[in-house]
Amino acid sequence: MKSYNRVLIGEGATEEIFEVSVWPDQALVKFGQSLMVNCSTTCPDPGPSGIETFLKKTQVDKGPQWKEFLLEDVTENSILQCFFSCAGIQKDTSLGITVYQPPEQVILDLQPAWVAVNEACTVKCQVPSVAPLENLTLTLLQGNQELHRKNFMNLDVASQRAEVTINVKAQREDDRCNFSCRAELDLSSHGGGLFHSSSAIKVLRIFEFSQSPQIWVSPLLEIGMAEAVSCELTRVFPAREVMFYMFLGDQELSPFVSWKGDMAWANATIRAMETGDQELSCLVSLGPMEQKTREPVHVYSFPPPVLEIEELYPSAGTDINVTCSGHVLTSPSPTLRLKGAPDLPEDNGRNFSCEASLEVQGQRLIKTTTMQLHVLYQPRLEESDCPGNQTWVKGTEQMLACIPKGNPTPTLVCTWNGVIFNLDEPQKATQNHTGIYCCTATNQLGSVSKDIAVLVQGLDEGISSTIFVIIIVALGVGIITIALYLNYKPCKIERRKLPYRQKEKNKEEESQFAVQQAEKCNAHNC
Repeated sequence: MKSYNRVLIGEGATEEIFEVSVWPDQALVKFGQSLMVNCSTTCPDPGPSGIETFLKKTQVDKGPQWKEFLLEDVTENSILQCFFSCAGIQKDTSLGITVYQPPEQVILDLQPAWVAVNEACTVKCQVPSVAPLENLTLTLLQGNQELHRKNFMNLDVASQRAEVTINVKAQREDDRCNFSCRAELDLSSHGGGLFHSSSAIKVLRIFEFSQSPQIWVSPLLEIGMAEAVSCELTRVFPAREVMFYMFLGDQELSPFVSWKGDMAWANATIRAMETGDQELSCLVSLGPMEQKTREPVHVYSFPPPVLEIEELYPSAGTDINVTCSGHVLTSPSPTLRLKGAPDLPEDNGRNFSCEASLEVQGQRLIKTTTMQLHVLYQPRLEESDCPGNQTWVKGTEQMLACIPKGNPTPTLVCTWNGVIFNLDEPQKATQNHTGIYCCTATNQLGSVSKDIAVLVQGLDEGISSTIFVIIIVALGVGIITIALYLNYKPCKIERRKLPYRQKEKNKEEESQFAVQQAEKCNAHNC
Protein backbone atom coordinates (compact mmCIF):
# COMPACT_ATOMS: atom_id res chain seq x y z
CA MET A 1 0.00 0.00 0.00
CA LYS A 2 1.38 3.38 -1.00
CA SER A 3 0.72 7.05 -0.04
CA TYR A 4 1.81 10.13 -2.03
CA ASN A 5 2.48 13.73 -0.97
CA ARG A 6 4.11 16.90 -2.50
CA VAL A 7 7.08 18.30 -0.60
CA LEU A 8 9.06 21.57 -1.29
CA ILE A 9 12.78 20.80 -0.96
CA GLY A 10 14.94 23.92 -0.54
CA GLU A 11 14.09 27.53 -1.41
CA GLY A 12 13.05 27.94 -4.99
CA ALA A 13 13.14 24.20 -5.58
CA THR A 14 10.49 22.39 -7.52
CA GLU A 15 7.77 20.46 -5.78
CA GLU A 16 8.31 16.71 -5.66
CA ILE A 17 6.17 13.74 -4.46
CA PHE A 18 7.26 11.04 -1.92
CA GLU A 19 5.33 7.88 -1.07
CA VAL A 20 4.86 5.53 1.92
CA SER A 21 4.09 1.80 1.41
CA VAL A 22 3.59 -1.35 3.52
CA TRP A 23 4.10 -5.04 2.76
CA PRO A 24 2.16 -7.24 2.54
CA ASP A 25 -0.59 -5.16 1.07
CA GLN A 26 -3.21 -7.73 2.33
CA ALA A 27 -2.63 -9.69 5.54
CA LEU A 28 -4.38 -13.02 6.35
CA VAL A 29 -3.09 -14.56 9.56
CA LYS A 30 -4.11 -17.82 11.22
CA PHE A 31 -5.30 -17.30 14.77
CA GLY A 32 -2.40 -17.03 17.26
CA GLN A 33 0.36 -16.92 14.67
CA SER A 34 2.87 -14.09 13.76
CA LEU A 35 3.10 -11.62 10.87
CA MET A 36 6.16 -9.88 9.39
CA VAL A 37 5.44 -6.29 8.22
CA ASN A 38 7.77 -4.06 6.15
CA CYS A 39 7.18 -0.29 6.15
CA SER A 40 9.10 1.81 3.52
CA THR A 41 9.22 5.25 1.82
CA THR A 42 10.65 6.94 -1.27
CA CYS A 43 11.78 9.98 0.68
CA PRO A 44 15.58 10.33 0.19
CA ASP A 45 16.12 11.57 3.70
CA PRO A 46 13.20 10.45 5.84
CA GLY A 47 12.58 11.71 9.30
CA PRO A 48 10.78 9.96 12.18
CA SER A 49 8.96 6.73 11.13
CA GLY A 50 7.34 3.53 12.46
CA ILE A 51 4.09 1.62 12.82
CA GLU A 52 1.10 2.05 15.08
CA THR A 53 -0.83 -1.06 16.30
CA PHE A 54 -2.18 -2.52 19.51
CA LEU A 55 -0.53 -5.83 18.63
CA LYS A 56 2.75 -6.85 20.16
CA LYS A 57 5.46 -5.57 17.80
CA THR A 58 9.20 -5.90 17.55
CA GLN A 59 11.49 -4.07 15.06
CA VAL A 60 13.69 -6.76 13.59
CA ASP A 61 15.55 -4.82 10.87
CA LYS A 62 15.84 -1.40 9.14
CA GLY A 63 17.42 0.54 6.29
CA PRO A 64 17.74 4.20 5.20
CA GLN A 65 14.22 4.14 3.73
CA TRP A 66 12.52 1.08 5.41
CA LYS A 67 11.81 -0.69 8.67
CA GLU A 68 10.70 -4.30 9.34
CA PHE A 69 8.53 -5.36 12.29
CA LEU A 70 7.41 -8.70 13.72
CA LEU A 71 3.82 -8.85 15.00
CA GLU A 72 3.32 -11.79 17.45
CA ASP A 73 0.27 -13.74 18.68
CA VAL A 74 -2.22 -12.25 16.31
CA THR A 75 -5.66 -13.22 17.67
CA GLU A 76 -8.06 -10.64 16.25
CA ASN A 77 -8.65 -8.48 13.25
CA SER A 78 -6.95 -5.07 13.31
CA ILE A 79 -5.71 -2.14 11.18
CA LEU A 80 -2.02 -1.26 11.27
CA GLN A 81 -0.71 2.24 10.46
CA CYS A 82 2.71 2.70 8.78
CA PHE A 83 4.10 6.34 8.80
CA PHE A 84 7.13 8.33 7.57
CA SER A 85 7.98 12.05 7.71
CA CYS A 86 9.83 13.85 4.96
CA ALA A 87 10.99 17.56 5.14
CA GLY A 88 8.79 18.05 8.15
CA ILE A 89 5.71 16.48 6.57
CA GLN A 90 4.31 13.12 7.89
CA LYS A 91 2.48 10.63 5.74
CA ASP A 92 0.97 7.21 6.70
CA THR A 93 -0.70 4.23 5.10
CA SER A 94 -2.82 1.44 6.63
CA LEU A 95 -2.81 -2.38 6.49
CA GLY A 96 -5.94 -4.45 7.34
CA ILE A 97 -5.08 -7.66 9.18
CA THR A 98 -7.67 -10.45 9.00
CA VAL A 99 -7.43 -13.33 11.45
CA TYR A 100 -8.84 -16.72 10.38
CA GLN A 101 -9.58 -19.96 12.29
CA PRO A 102 -10.29 -23.08 10.16
CA PRO A 103 -13.29 -25.24 11.27
CA GLU A 104 -11.11 -27.94 12.78
CA GLN A 105 -13.82 -29.30 15.10
CA VAL A 106 -17.35 -29.94 13.78
CA ILE A 107 -19.75 -31.47 16.30
CA LEU A 108 -23.05 -33.13 15.36
CA ASP A 109 -25.61 -34.10 17.96
CA LEU A 110 -28.90 -36.04 17.60
CA GLN A 111 -31.40 -35.59 20.40
CA PRO A 112 -32.66 -38.11 21.26
CA ALA A 113 -30.57 -40.83 19.64
CA TRP A 114 -33.63 -43.15 19.70
CA VAL A 115 -36.84 -41.51 18.51
CA ALA A 116 -40.38 -42.87 18.60
CA VAL A 117 -42.20 -43.03 15.26
CA ASN A 118 -43.83 -39.66 14.33
CA GLU A 119 -41.91 -37.85 17.08
CA ALA A 120 -39.43 -35.02 16.38
CA CYS A 121 -35.68 -35.43 16.49
CA THR A 122 -33.38 -32.41 16.90
CA VAL A 123 -30.33 -32.33 14.63
CA LYS A 124 -27.75 -29.85 15.88
CA CYS A 125 -24.38 -28.94 14.35
CA GLN A 126 -21.87 -26.61 15.95
CA VAL A 127 -18.35 -25.36 15.30
CA PRO A 128 -16.85 -24.14 18.60
CA SER A 129 -14.12 -22.00 17.03
CA VAL A 130 -14.07 -20.60 13.49
CA ALA A 131 -13.27 -17.22 11.90
CA PRO A 132 -14.25 -15.20 10.06
CA LEU A 133 -17.90 -16.27 10.43
CA GLU A 134 -19.05 -14.31 7.39
CA ASN A 135 -17.06 -16.72 5.23
CA LEU A 136 -18.47 -19.91 6.87
CA THR A 137 -21.20 -22.23 5.52
CA LEU A 138 -22.68 -25.15 7.48
CA THR A 139 -24.55 -27.95 5.67
CA LEU A 140 -26.61 -30.72 7.35
CA LEU A 141 -26.76 -34.02 5.45
CA GLN A 142 -28.92 -37.15 5.72
CA GLY A 143 -26.88 -39.72 3.92
CA ASN A 144 -25.88 -37.83 0.76
CA GLN A 145 -29.03 -35.70 0.76
CA GLU A 146 -28.75 -32.08 1.83
CA LEU A 147 -31.25 -31.24 4.56
CA HIS A 148 -30.29 -27.66 5.40
CA ARG A 149 -27.62 -25.04 4.53
CA LYS A 150 -26.78 -21.94 6.54
CA ASN A 151 -24.29 -19.06 6.14
CA PHE A 152 -23.39 -16.39 8.72
CA MET A 153 -23.15 -13.17 6.73
CA ASN A 154 -25.32 -11.18 9.12
CA LEU A 155 -23.88 -12.39 12.40
CA ASP A 156 -21.54 -10.58 14.74
CA VAL A 157 -18.12 -10.90 13.17
CA ALA A 158 -16.55 -10.89 16.61
CA SER A 159 -18.10 -14.28 17.40
CA GLN A 160 -16.10 -17.39 16.71
CA ARG A 161 -18.85 -19.94 17.40
CA ALA A 162 -21.23 -21.23 14.72
CA GLU A 163 -24.34 -23.35 15.19
CA VAL A 164 -27.30 -24.64 13.18
CA THR A 165 -30.32 -26.64 14.45
CA ILE A 166 -33.29 -28.28 12.69
CA ASN A 167 -36.07 -30.71 13.66
CA VAL A 168 -36.76 -33.93 11.75
CA LYS A 169 -39.98 -35.97 12.05
CA ALA A 170 -39.08 -39.64 12.61
CA GLN A 171 -40.43 -42.26 10.23
CA ARG A 172 -39.72 -45.99 10.11
CA GLU A 173 -37.81 -45.64 6.87
CA ASP A 174 -35.39 -43.26 8.63
CA ASP A 175 -34.18 -45.98 10.99
CA ARG A 176 -30.41 -46.36 10.85
CA CYS A 177 -30.02 -43.31 8.59
CA ASN A 178 -26.65 -41.53 8.71
CA PHE A 179 -26.55 -37.84 9.61
CA SER A 180 -23.50 -35.58 9.23
CA CYS A 181 -22.50 -31.92 9.14
CA ARG A 182 -20.06 -30.27 6.72
CA ALA A 183 -18.35 -26.92 7.45
CA GLU A 184 -16.70 -24.81 4.69
CA LEU A 185 -14.61 -21.66 5.26
CA ASP A 186 -14.03 -19.80 1.97
CA LEU A 187 -11.22 -17.20 2.26
CA SER A 188 -10.82 -16.52 -1.44
CA SER A 189 -12.07 -12.95 -0.94
CA HIS A 190 -9.15 -12.40 1.46
CA GLY A 191 -6.62 -13.95 -0.82
CA GLY A 192 -6.74 -17.30 0.93
CA GLY A 193 -8.02 -20.77 0.11
CA LEU A 194 -10.96 -23.04 1.03
CA PHE A 195 -10.97 -24.88 4.34
CA HIS A 196 -13.51 -27.64 5.00
CA SER A 197 -14.20 -30.21 7.67
CA SER A 198 -16.96 -32.73 8.52
CA SER A 199 -18.42 -34.11 11.70
CA ALA A 200 -18.45 -37.74 12.72
CA ILE A 201 -21.42 -39.66 11.32
CA LYS A 202 -24.31 -40.16 13.70
CA VAL A 203 -26.89 -42.93 13.23
CA LEU A 204 -30.53 -42.16 14.06
CA ARG A 205 -32.58 -44.99 15.55
CA ILE A 206 -36.36 -45.12 15.16
CA PHE A 207 -38.57 -47.32 17.33
CA GLU A 208 -42.19 -48.16 18.09
CA PHE A 209 -42.93 -49.61 21.51
CA SER A 210 -46.48 -48.89 22.63
CA GLN A 211 -47.73 -52.21 24.03
CA SER A 212 -46.92 -54.03 27.26
CA PRO A 213 -45.52 -57.57 27.05
CA GLN A 214 -47.85 -60.49 27.80
CA ILE A 215 -46.85 -63.64 29.71
CA TRP A 216 -48.26 -67.07 28.87
CA VAL A 217 -47.88 -69.52 31.76
CA SER A 218 -50.01 -72.01 33.64
CA PRO A 219 -51.14 -70.59 36.99
CA LEU A 220 -50.26 -73.95 38.59
CA LEU A 221 -46.76 -75.40 38.40
CA GLU A 222 -45.72 -78.79 39.74
CA ILE A 223 -42.49 -78.80 41.67
CA GLY A 224 -39.54 -80.24 39.78
CA MET A 225 -41.49 -80.54 36.51
CA ALA A 226 -40.42 -78.70 33.36
CA GLU A 227 -43.02 -76.21 32.15
CA ALA A 228 -42.94 -74.13 28.95
CA VAL A 229 -43.55 -70.39 29.34
CA SER A 230 -43.51 -67.51 26.85
CA CYS A 231 -43.46 -63.72 26.82
CA GLU A 232 -44.91 -61.90 23.80
CA LEU A 233 -44.74 -58.33 22.55
CA THR A 234 -46.83 -56.98 19.66
CA ARG A 235 -46.69 -53.76 17.60
CA VAL A 236 -42.98 -53.30 18.15
CA PHE A 237 -40.32 -51.98 15.75
CA PRO A 238 -37.67 -53.09 15.04
CA ALA A 239 -38.82 -56.45 16.42
CA ARG A 240 -35.53 -58.22 15.82
CA GLU A 241 -33.72 -55.96 18.32
CA VAL A 242 -36.04 -56.56 21.27
CA MET A 243 -34.31 -57.97 24.35
CA PHE A 244 -36.13 -60.31 26.77
CA TYR A 245 -35.20 -61.00 30.41
CA MET A 246 -37.32 -63.58 32.26
CA PHE A 247 -37.25 -64.53 35.94
CA LEU A 248 -39.04 -67.01 38.21
CA GLY A 249 -38.61 -65.31 41.53
CA ASP A 250 -34.84 -64.69 41.69
CA GLN A 251 -34.06 -67.46 39.21
CA GLU A 252 -33.09 -66.04 35.80
CA LEU A 253 -34.28 -68.06 32.83
CA SER A 254 -32.60 -68.55 29.46
CA PRO A 255 -35.21 -67.61 26.88
CA PHE A 256 -35.03 -68.33 23.15
CA VAL A 257 -36.07 -65.18 21.28
CA SER A 258 -37.92 -65.17 17.95
CA TRP A 259 -39.53 -62.45 15.85
CA LYS A 260 -41.77 -62.05 12.83
CA GLY A 261 -43.00 -58.78 11.36
CA ASP A 262 -43.90 -56.42 14.22
CA MET A 263 -44.06 -59.21 16.82
CA ALA A 264 -41.34 -60.60 19.08
CA TRP A 265 -41.56 -63.37 21.63
CA ALA A 266 -39.39 -65.43 23.95
CA ASN A 267 -39.86 -69.06 24.95
CA ALA A 268 -38.29 -70.58 28.04
CA THR A 269 -38.54 -73.66 30.25
CA ILE A 270 -39.00 -73.28 33.98
CA ARG A 271 -38.53 -75.86 36.71
CA ALA A 272 -39.79 -74.68 40.10
CA MET A 273 -37.94 -76.17 43.05
CA GLU A 274 -39.93 -74.67 45.93
CA THR A 275 -43.63 -74.93 46.70
CA GLY A 276 -45.86 -71.94 47.36
CA ASP A 277 -46.74 -68.67 45.64
CA GLN A 278 -44.11 -67.26 43.29
CA GLU A 279 -43.91 -64.65 40.53
CA LEU A 280 -42.89 -64.99 36.90
CA SER A 281 -41.63 -61.70 35.43
CA CYS A 282 -40.70 -60.62 31.92
CA LEU A 283 -38.63 -57.49 31.25
CA VAL A 284 -38.56 -56.27 27.64
CA SER A 285 -36.17 -53.57 26.41
CA LEU A 286 -35.66 -51.79 23.10
CA GLY A 287 -33.18 -48.94 22.93
CA PRO A 288 -33.95 -46.61 25.86
CA MET A 289 -37.37 -48.17 26.51
CA GLU A 290 -38.20 -50.86 29.07
CA GLN A 291 -41.45 -52.48 30.15
CA LYS A 292 -41.98 -55.22 32.74
CA THR A 293 -44.89 -57.62 33.24
CA ARG A 294 -45.49 -59.93 36.20
CA GLU A 295 -47.67 -63.03 36.53
CA PRO A 296 -48.34 -64.92 39.79
CA VAL A 297 -47.96 -68.71 39.84
CA HIS A 298 -48.54 -71.35 42.52
CA VAL A 299 -46.12 -74.27 42.86
CA TYR A 300 -47.51 -77.51 44.28
CA SER A 301 -46.19 -81.01 45.05
CA PHE A 302 -48.23 -83.94 43.70
CA PRO A 303 -46.19 -87.08 42.90
CA PRO A 304 -48.09 -90.00 41.31
CA PRO A 305 -49.86 -92.34 43.76
CA VAL A 306 -48.16 -95.56 44.79
CA LEU A 307 -49.64 -98.82 43.42
CA GLU A 308 -48.21 -102.00 44.89
CA ILE A 309 -48.98 -105.53 43.69
CA GLU A 310 -47.65 -108.21 45.99
CA GLU A 311 -46.47 -110.32 43.09
CA LEU A 312 -46.55 -109.23 39.45
CA TYR A 313 -46.08 -112.75 38.07
CA PRO A 314 -48.16 -115.06 40.30
CA SER A 315 -49.12 -118.58 39.41
CA ALA A 316 -52.73 -119.37 38.62
CA GLY A 317 -54.79 -119.84 41.78
CA THR A 318 -52.56 -117.64 43.93
CA ASP A 319 -54.04 -114.97 46.19
CA ILE A 320 -52.34 -111.56 45.84
CA ASN A 321 -52.67 -108.23 47.64
CA VAL A 322 -53.07 -104.94 45.68
CA THR A 323 -52.46 -101.67 47.57
CA CYS A 324 -53.17 -98.06 46.50
CA SER A 325 -51.65 -95.23 48.59
CA GLY A 326 -50.74 -91.55 48.27
CA HIS A 327 -47.13 -90.38 47.94
CA VAL A 328 -45.57 -89.03 51.14
CA LEU A 329 -44.58 -85.78 49.36
CA THR A 330 -48.14 -84.97 48.32
CA SER A 331 -49.53 -82.00 50.26
CA PRO A 332 -52.31 -81.89 51.27
CA SER A 333 -53.25 -85.58 51.33
CA PRO A 334 -54.98 -86.70 48.10
CA THR A 335 -58.20 -88.65 47.58
CA LEU A 336 -57.49 -92.23 46.40
CA ARG A 337 -59.38 -94.80 44.33
CA LEU A 338 -58.28 -98.30 43.26
CA LYS A 339 -59.69 -99.58 40.00
CA GLY A 340 -59.28 -102.80 38.01
CA ALA A 341 -60.25 -103.83 34.48
CA PRO A 342 -63.73 -105.32 33.88
CA ASP A 343 -64.15 -108.96 34.81
CA LEU A 344 -62.24 -111.22 32.43
CA PRO A 345 -62.36 -115.00 31.94
CA GLU A 346 -58.88 -114.97 33.44
CA ASP A 347 -56.74 -112.51 35.38
CA ASN A 348 -53.72 -112.61 33.07
CA GLY A 349 -53.27 -109.15 31.48
CA ARG A 350 -55.63 -107.50 33.94
CA ASN A 351 -54.84 -103.80 34.56
CA PHE A 352 -55.01 -102.23 38.00
CA SER A 353 -54.96 -98.46 38.45
CA CYS A 354 -54.47 -96.28 41.50
CA GLU A 355 -56.06 -92.85 41.05
CA ALA A 356 -55.26 -89.85 43.28
CA SER A 357 -57.06 -86.51 43.12
CA LEU A 358 -55.87 -83.29 44.72
CA GLU A 359 -57.50 -79.85 44.83
CA VAL A 360 -55.07 -76.96 44.29
CA GLN A 361 -56.19 -73.34 44.11
CA GLY A 362 -59.75 -74.43 43.34
CA GLN A 363 -58.64 -76.77 40.54
CA ARG A 364 -58.91 -80.56 40.87
CA LEU A 365 -55.87 -82.47 39.64
CA ILE A 366 -55.83 -86.22 38.95
CA LYS A 367 -52.90 -88.60 38.65
CA THR A 368 -53.07 -92.32 37.94
CA THR A 369 -50.57 -95.15 38.32
CA THR A 370 -51.30 -98.30 36.30
CA MET A 371 -49.83 -101.80 36.54
CA GLN A 372 -50.63 -105.02 34.69
CA LEU A 373 -50.96 -108.44 36.30
CA HIS A 374 -49.28 -111.37 34.57
CA VAL A 375 -50.65 -114.77 35.70
CA LEU A 376 -48.53 -117.83 34.97
CA TYR A 377 -50.53 -120.86 33.78
CA GLN A 378 -50.00 -124.04 31.79
CA PRO A 379 -50.79 -124.30 28.06
CA ARG A 380 -54.36 -124.60 26.74
CA LEU A 381 -55.65 -125.62 23.31
CA GLU A 382 -59.18 -124.23 23.30
CA GLU A 383 -61.72 -124.98 20.58
CA SER A 384 -62.14 -121.30 19.71
CA ASP A 385 -58.45 -120.89 18.87
CA CYS A 386 -57.59 -124.46 17.90
CA PRO A 387 -60.68 -126.19 16.37
CA GLY A 388 -60.59 -129.99 16.34
CA ASN A 389 -62.21 -130.25 12.87
CA GLN A 390 -60.87 -128.18 9.95
CA THR A 391 -61.84 -128.23 6.28
CA TRP A 392 -59.42 -127.27 3.54
CA VAL A 393 -60.21 -126.62 -0.14
CA LYS A 394 -58.13 -128.65 -2.53
CA GLY A 395 -55.53 -126.63 -4.45
CA THR A 396 -55.58 -123.61 -2.12
CA GLU A 397 -52.89 -122.40 0.23
CA GLN A 398 -53.73 -123.53 3.76
CA MET A 399 -52.23 -123.43 7.24
CA LEU A 400 -53.17 -125.46 10.29
CA ALA A 401 -55.27 -123.18 12.51
CA CYS A 402 -54.13 -123.65 16.10
CA ILE A 403 -53.11 -120.93 18.54
CA PRO A 404 -52.20 -122.10 22.04
CA LYS A 405 -52.78 -120.08 25.19
CA GLY A 406 -50.53 -119.99 28.21
CA ASN A 407 -48.14 -117.85 30.20
CA PRO A 408 -45.25 -117.98 29.52
CA THR A 409 -46.23 -118.21 25.84
CA PRO A 410 -46.10 -121.91 24.89
CA THR A 411 -44.41 -123.42 21.86
CA LEU A 412 -46.55 -125.51 19.49
CA VAL A 413 -45.44 -128.65 17.67
CA CYS A 414 -47.82 -130.58 15.35
CA THR A 415 -47.06 -133.98 13.76
CA TRP A 416 -48.73 -135.65 10.80
CA ASN A 417 -48.07 -139.32 10.06
CA GLY A 418 -45.18 -139.16 12.53
CA VAL A 419 -43.54 -136.19 10.79
CA ILE A 420 -43.39 -132.65 12.22
CA PHE A 421 -45.74 -130.41 10.24
CA ASN A 422 -44.54 -126.93 9.16
CA LEU A 423 -46.79 -124.40 10.87
CA ASP A 424 -45.02 -121.28 9.54
CA GLU A 425 -45.53 -121.69 5.79
CA PRO A 426 -48.81 -122.20 3.88
CA GLN A 427 -49.28 -125.64 2.26
CA LYS A 428 -51.02 -126.31 -1.05
CA ALA A 429 -53.90 -128.54 0.02
CA THR A 430 -54.10 -132.04 -1.51
CA GLN A 431 -56.08 -135.15 -0.64
CA ASN A 432 -52.95 -136.44 1.09
CA HIS A 433 -53.38 -133.73 3.77
CA THR A 434 -56.60 -135.37 4.98
CA GLY A 435 -56.00 -137.00 8.33
CA ILE A 436 -55.40 -136.52 12.01
CA TYR A 437 -52.76 -134.04 13.23
CA CYS A 438 -51.44 -134.29 16.79
CA CYS A 439 -50.52 -130.88 18.26
CA THR A 440 -48.70 -130.35 21.56
CA ALA A 441 -48.30 -126.98 23.33
CA THR A 442 -45.53 -126.67 25.94
CA ASN A 443 -44.23 -124.03 28.34
CA GLN A 444 -42.26 -124.09 31.60
CA LEU A 445 -45.36 -125.11 33.55
CA GLY A 446 -46.41 -128.13 31.51
CA SER A 447 -47.85 -129.29 28.19
CA VAL A 448 -51.15 -130.25 26.57
CA SER A 449 -52.00 -132.19 23.37
CA LYS A 450 -54.92 -132.20 20.99
CA ASP A 451 -55.84 -134.16 17.85
CA ILE A 452 -57.06 -132.09 14.87
CA ALA A 453 -58.98 -133.75 12.03
CA VAL A 454 -58.38 -132.15 8.63
CA LEU A 455 -60.63 -132.86 5.62
CA VAL A 456 -59.63 -131.74 2.11
CA GLN A 457 -62.54 -131.36 -0.36
CA GLY A 458 -62.41 -130.71 -4.10
CA LEU A 459 -63.30 -127.53 -5.95
CA ASP A 460 -65.53 -129.30 -8.59
CA GLU A 461 -68.33 -130.19 -6.21
CA GLY A 462 -71.56 -128.53 -7.32
CA ILE A 463 -73.11 -125.70 -5.43
CA SER A 464 -76.45 -127.53 -5.28
CA SER A 465 -74.97 -130.46 -3.42
CA THR A 466 -72.65 -128.40 -1.24
CA ILE A 467 -74.90 -128.43 1.82
CA PHE A 468 -75.63 -132.16 1.42
CA VAL A 469 -71.96 -132.97 0.97
CA ILE A 470 -70.99 -130.88 3.99
CA ILE A 471 -73.48 -132.84 6.13
CA ILE A 472 -72.30 -136.19 4.78
CA VAL A 473 -68.66 -135.17 5.17
CA ALA A 474 -69.28 -133.98 8.72
CA LEU A 475 -70.87 -137.31 9.62
CA GLY A 476 -68.13 -139.19 7.81
CA VAL A 477 -65.42 -137.19 9.48
CA GLY A 478 -66.99 -137.89 12.83
CA ILE A 479 -67.07 -141.64 12.15
CA ILE A 480 -63.57 -141.62 10.67
CA THR A 481 -62.28 -139.59 13.60
CA ILE A 482 -63.67 -142.09 16.09
CA ALA A 483 -62.28 -145.00 14.09
CA LEU A 484 -58.89 -143.40 13.65
CA TYR A 485 -58.83 -142.40 17.27
CA LEU A 486 -59.50 -145.96 18.35
CA ASN A 487 -56.84 -147.38 16.00
CA TYR A 488 -54.35 -144.46 16.02
CA LYS A 489 -51.79 -144.28 18.77
CA PRO A 490 -52.23 -140.85 20.38
CA CYS A 491 -49.37 -138.56 21.04
CA LYS A 492 -47.58 -139.40 24.19
CA ILE A 493 -48.03 -136.56 26.65
CA GLU A 494 -45.34 -135.95 29.15
CA ARG A 495 -46.09 -133.71 32.03
CA ARG A 496 -43.77 -132.16 34.52
CA LYS A 497 -44.68 -131.38 38.02
CA LEU A 498 -45.86 -127.77 37.98
CA PRO A 499 -43.75 -125.42 40.09
CA TYR A 500 -46.64 -123.23 41.16
CA ARG A 501 -49.42 -123.41 43.67
CA GLN A 502 -52.90 -124.65 42.63
CA LYS A 503 -56.23 -124.34 44.25
CA GLU A 504 -57.88 -127.57 45.42
CA LYS A 505 -60.37 -127.61 42.56
CA ASN A 506 -57.62 -127.32 39.91
CA LYS A 507 -55.74 -130.18 41.58
CA GLU A 508 -58.82 -132.43 41.35
CA GLU A 509 -59.32 -131.58 37.65
CA GLU A 510 -55.67 -132.32 36.96
CA SER A 511 -55.94 -135.69 38.73
CA GLN A 512 -59.03 -136.65 36.73
CA PHE A 513 -57.32 -135.58 33.49
CA ALA A 514 -54.28 -137.73 34.34
CA VAL A 515 -56.45 -140.77 35.07
CA GLN A 516 -58.28 -140.41 31.75
CA GLN A 517 -55.01 -140.11 29.84
CA ALA A 518 -53.61 -143.14 31.59
CA GLU A 519 -56.71 -145.24 30.77
CA LYS A 520 -56.57 -144.11 27.14
CA CYS A 521 -52.90 -144.99 26.85
CA ASN A 522 -53.52 -148.44 28.39
CA ALA A 523 -56.27 -149.08 25.84
CA HIS A 524 -53.89 -148.25 22.98
CA ASN A 525 -50.72 -149.78 24.43
CA CYS A 526 -49.04 -146.32 24.94
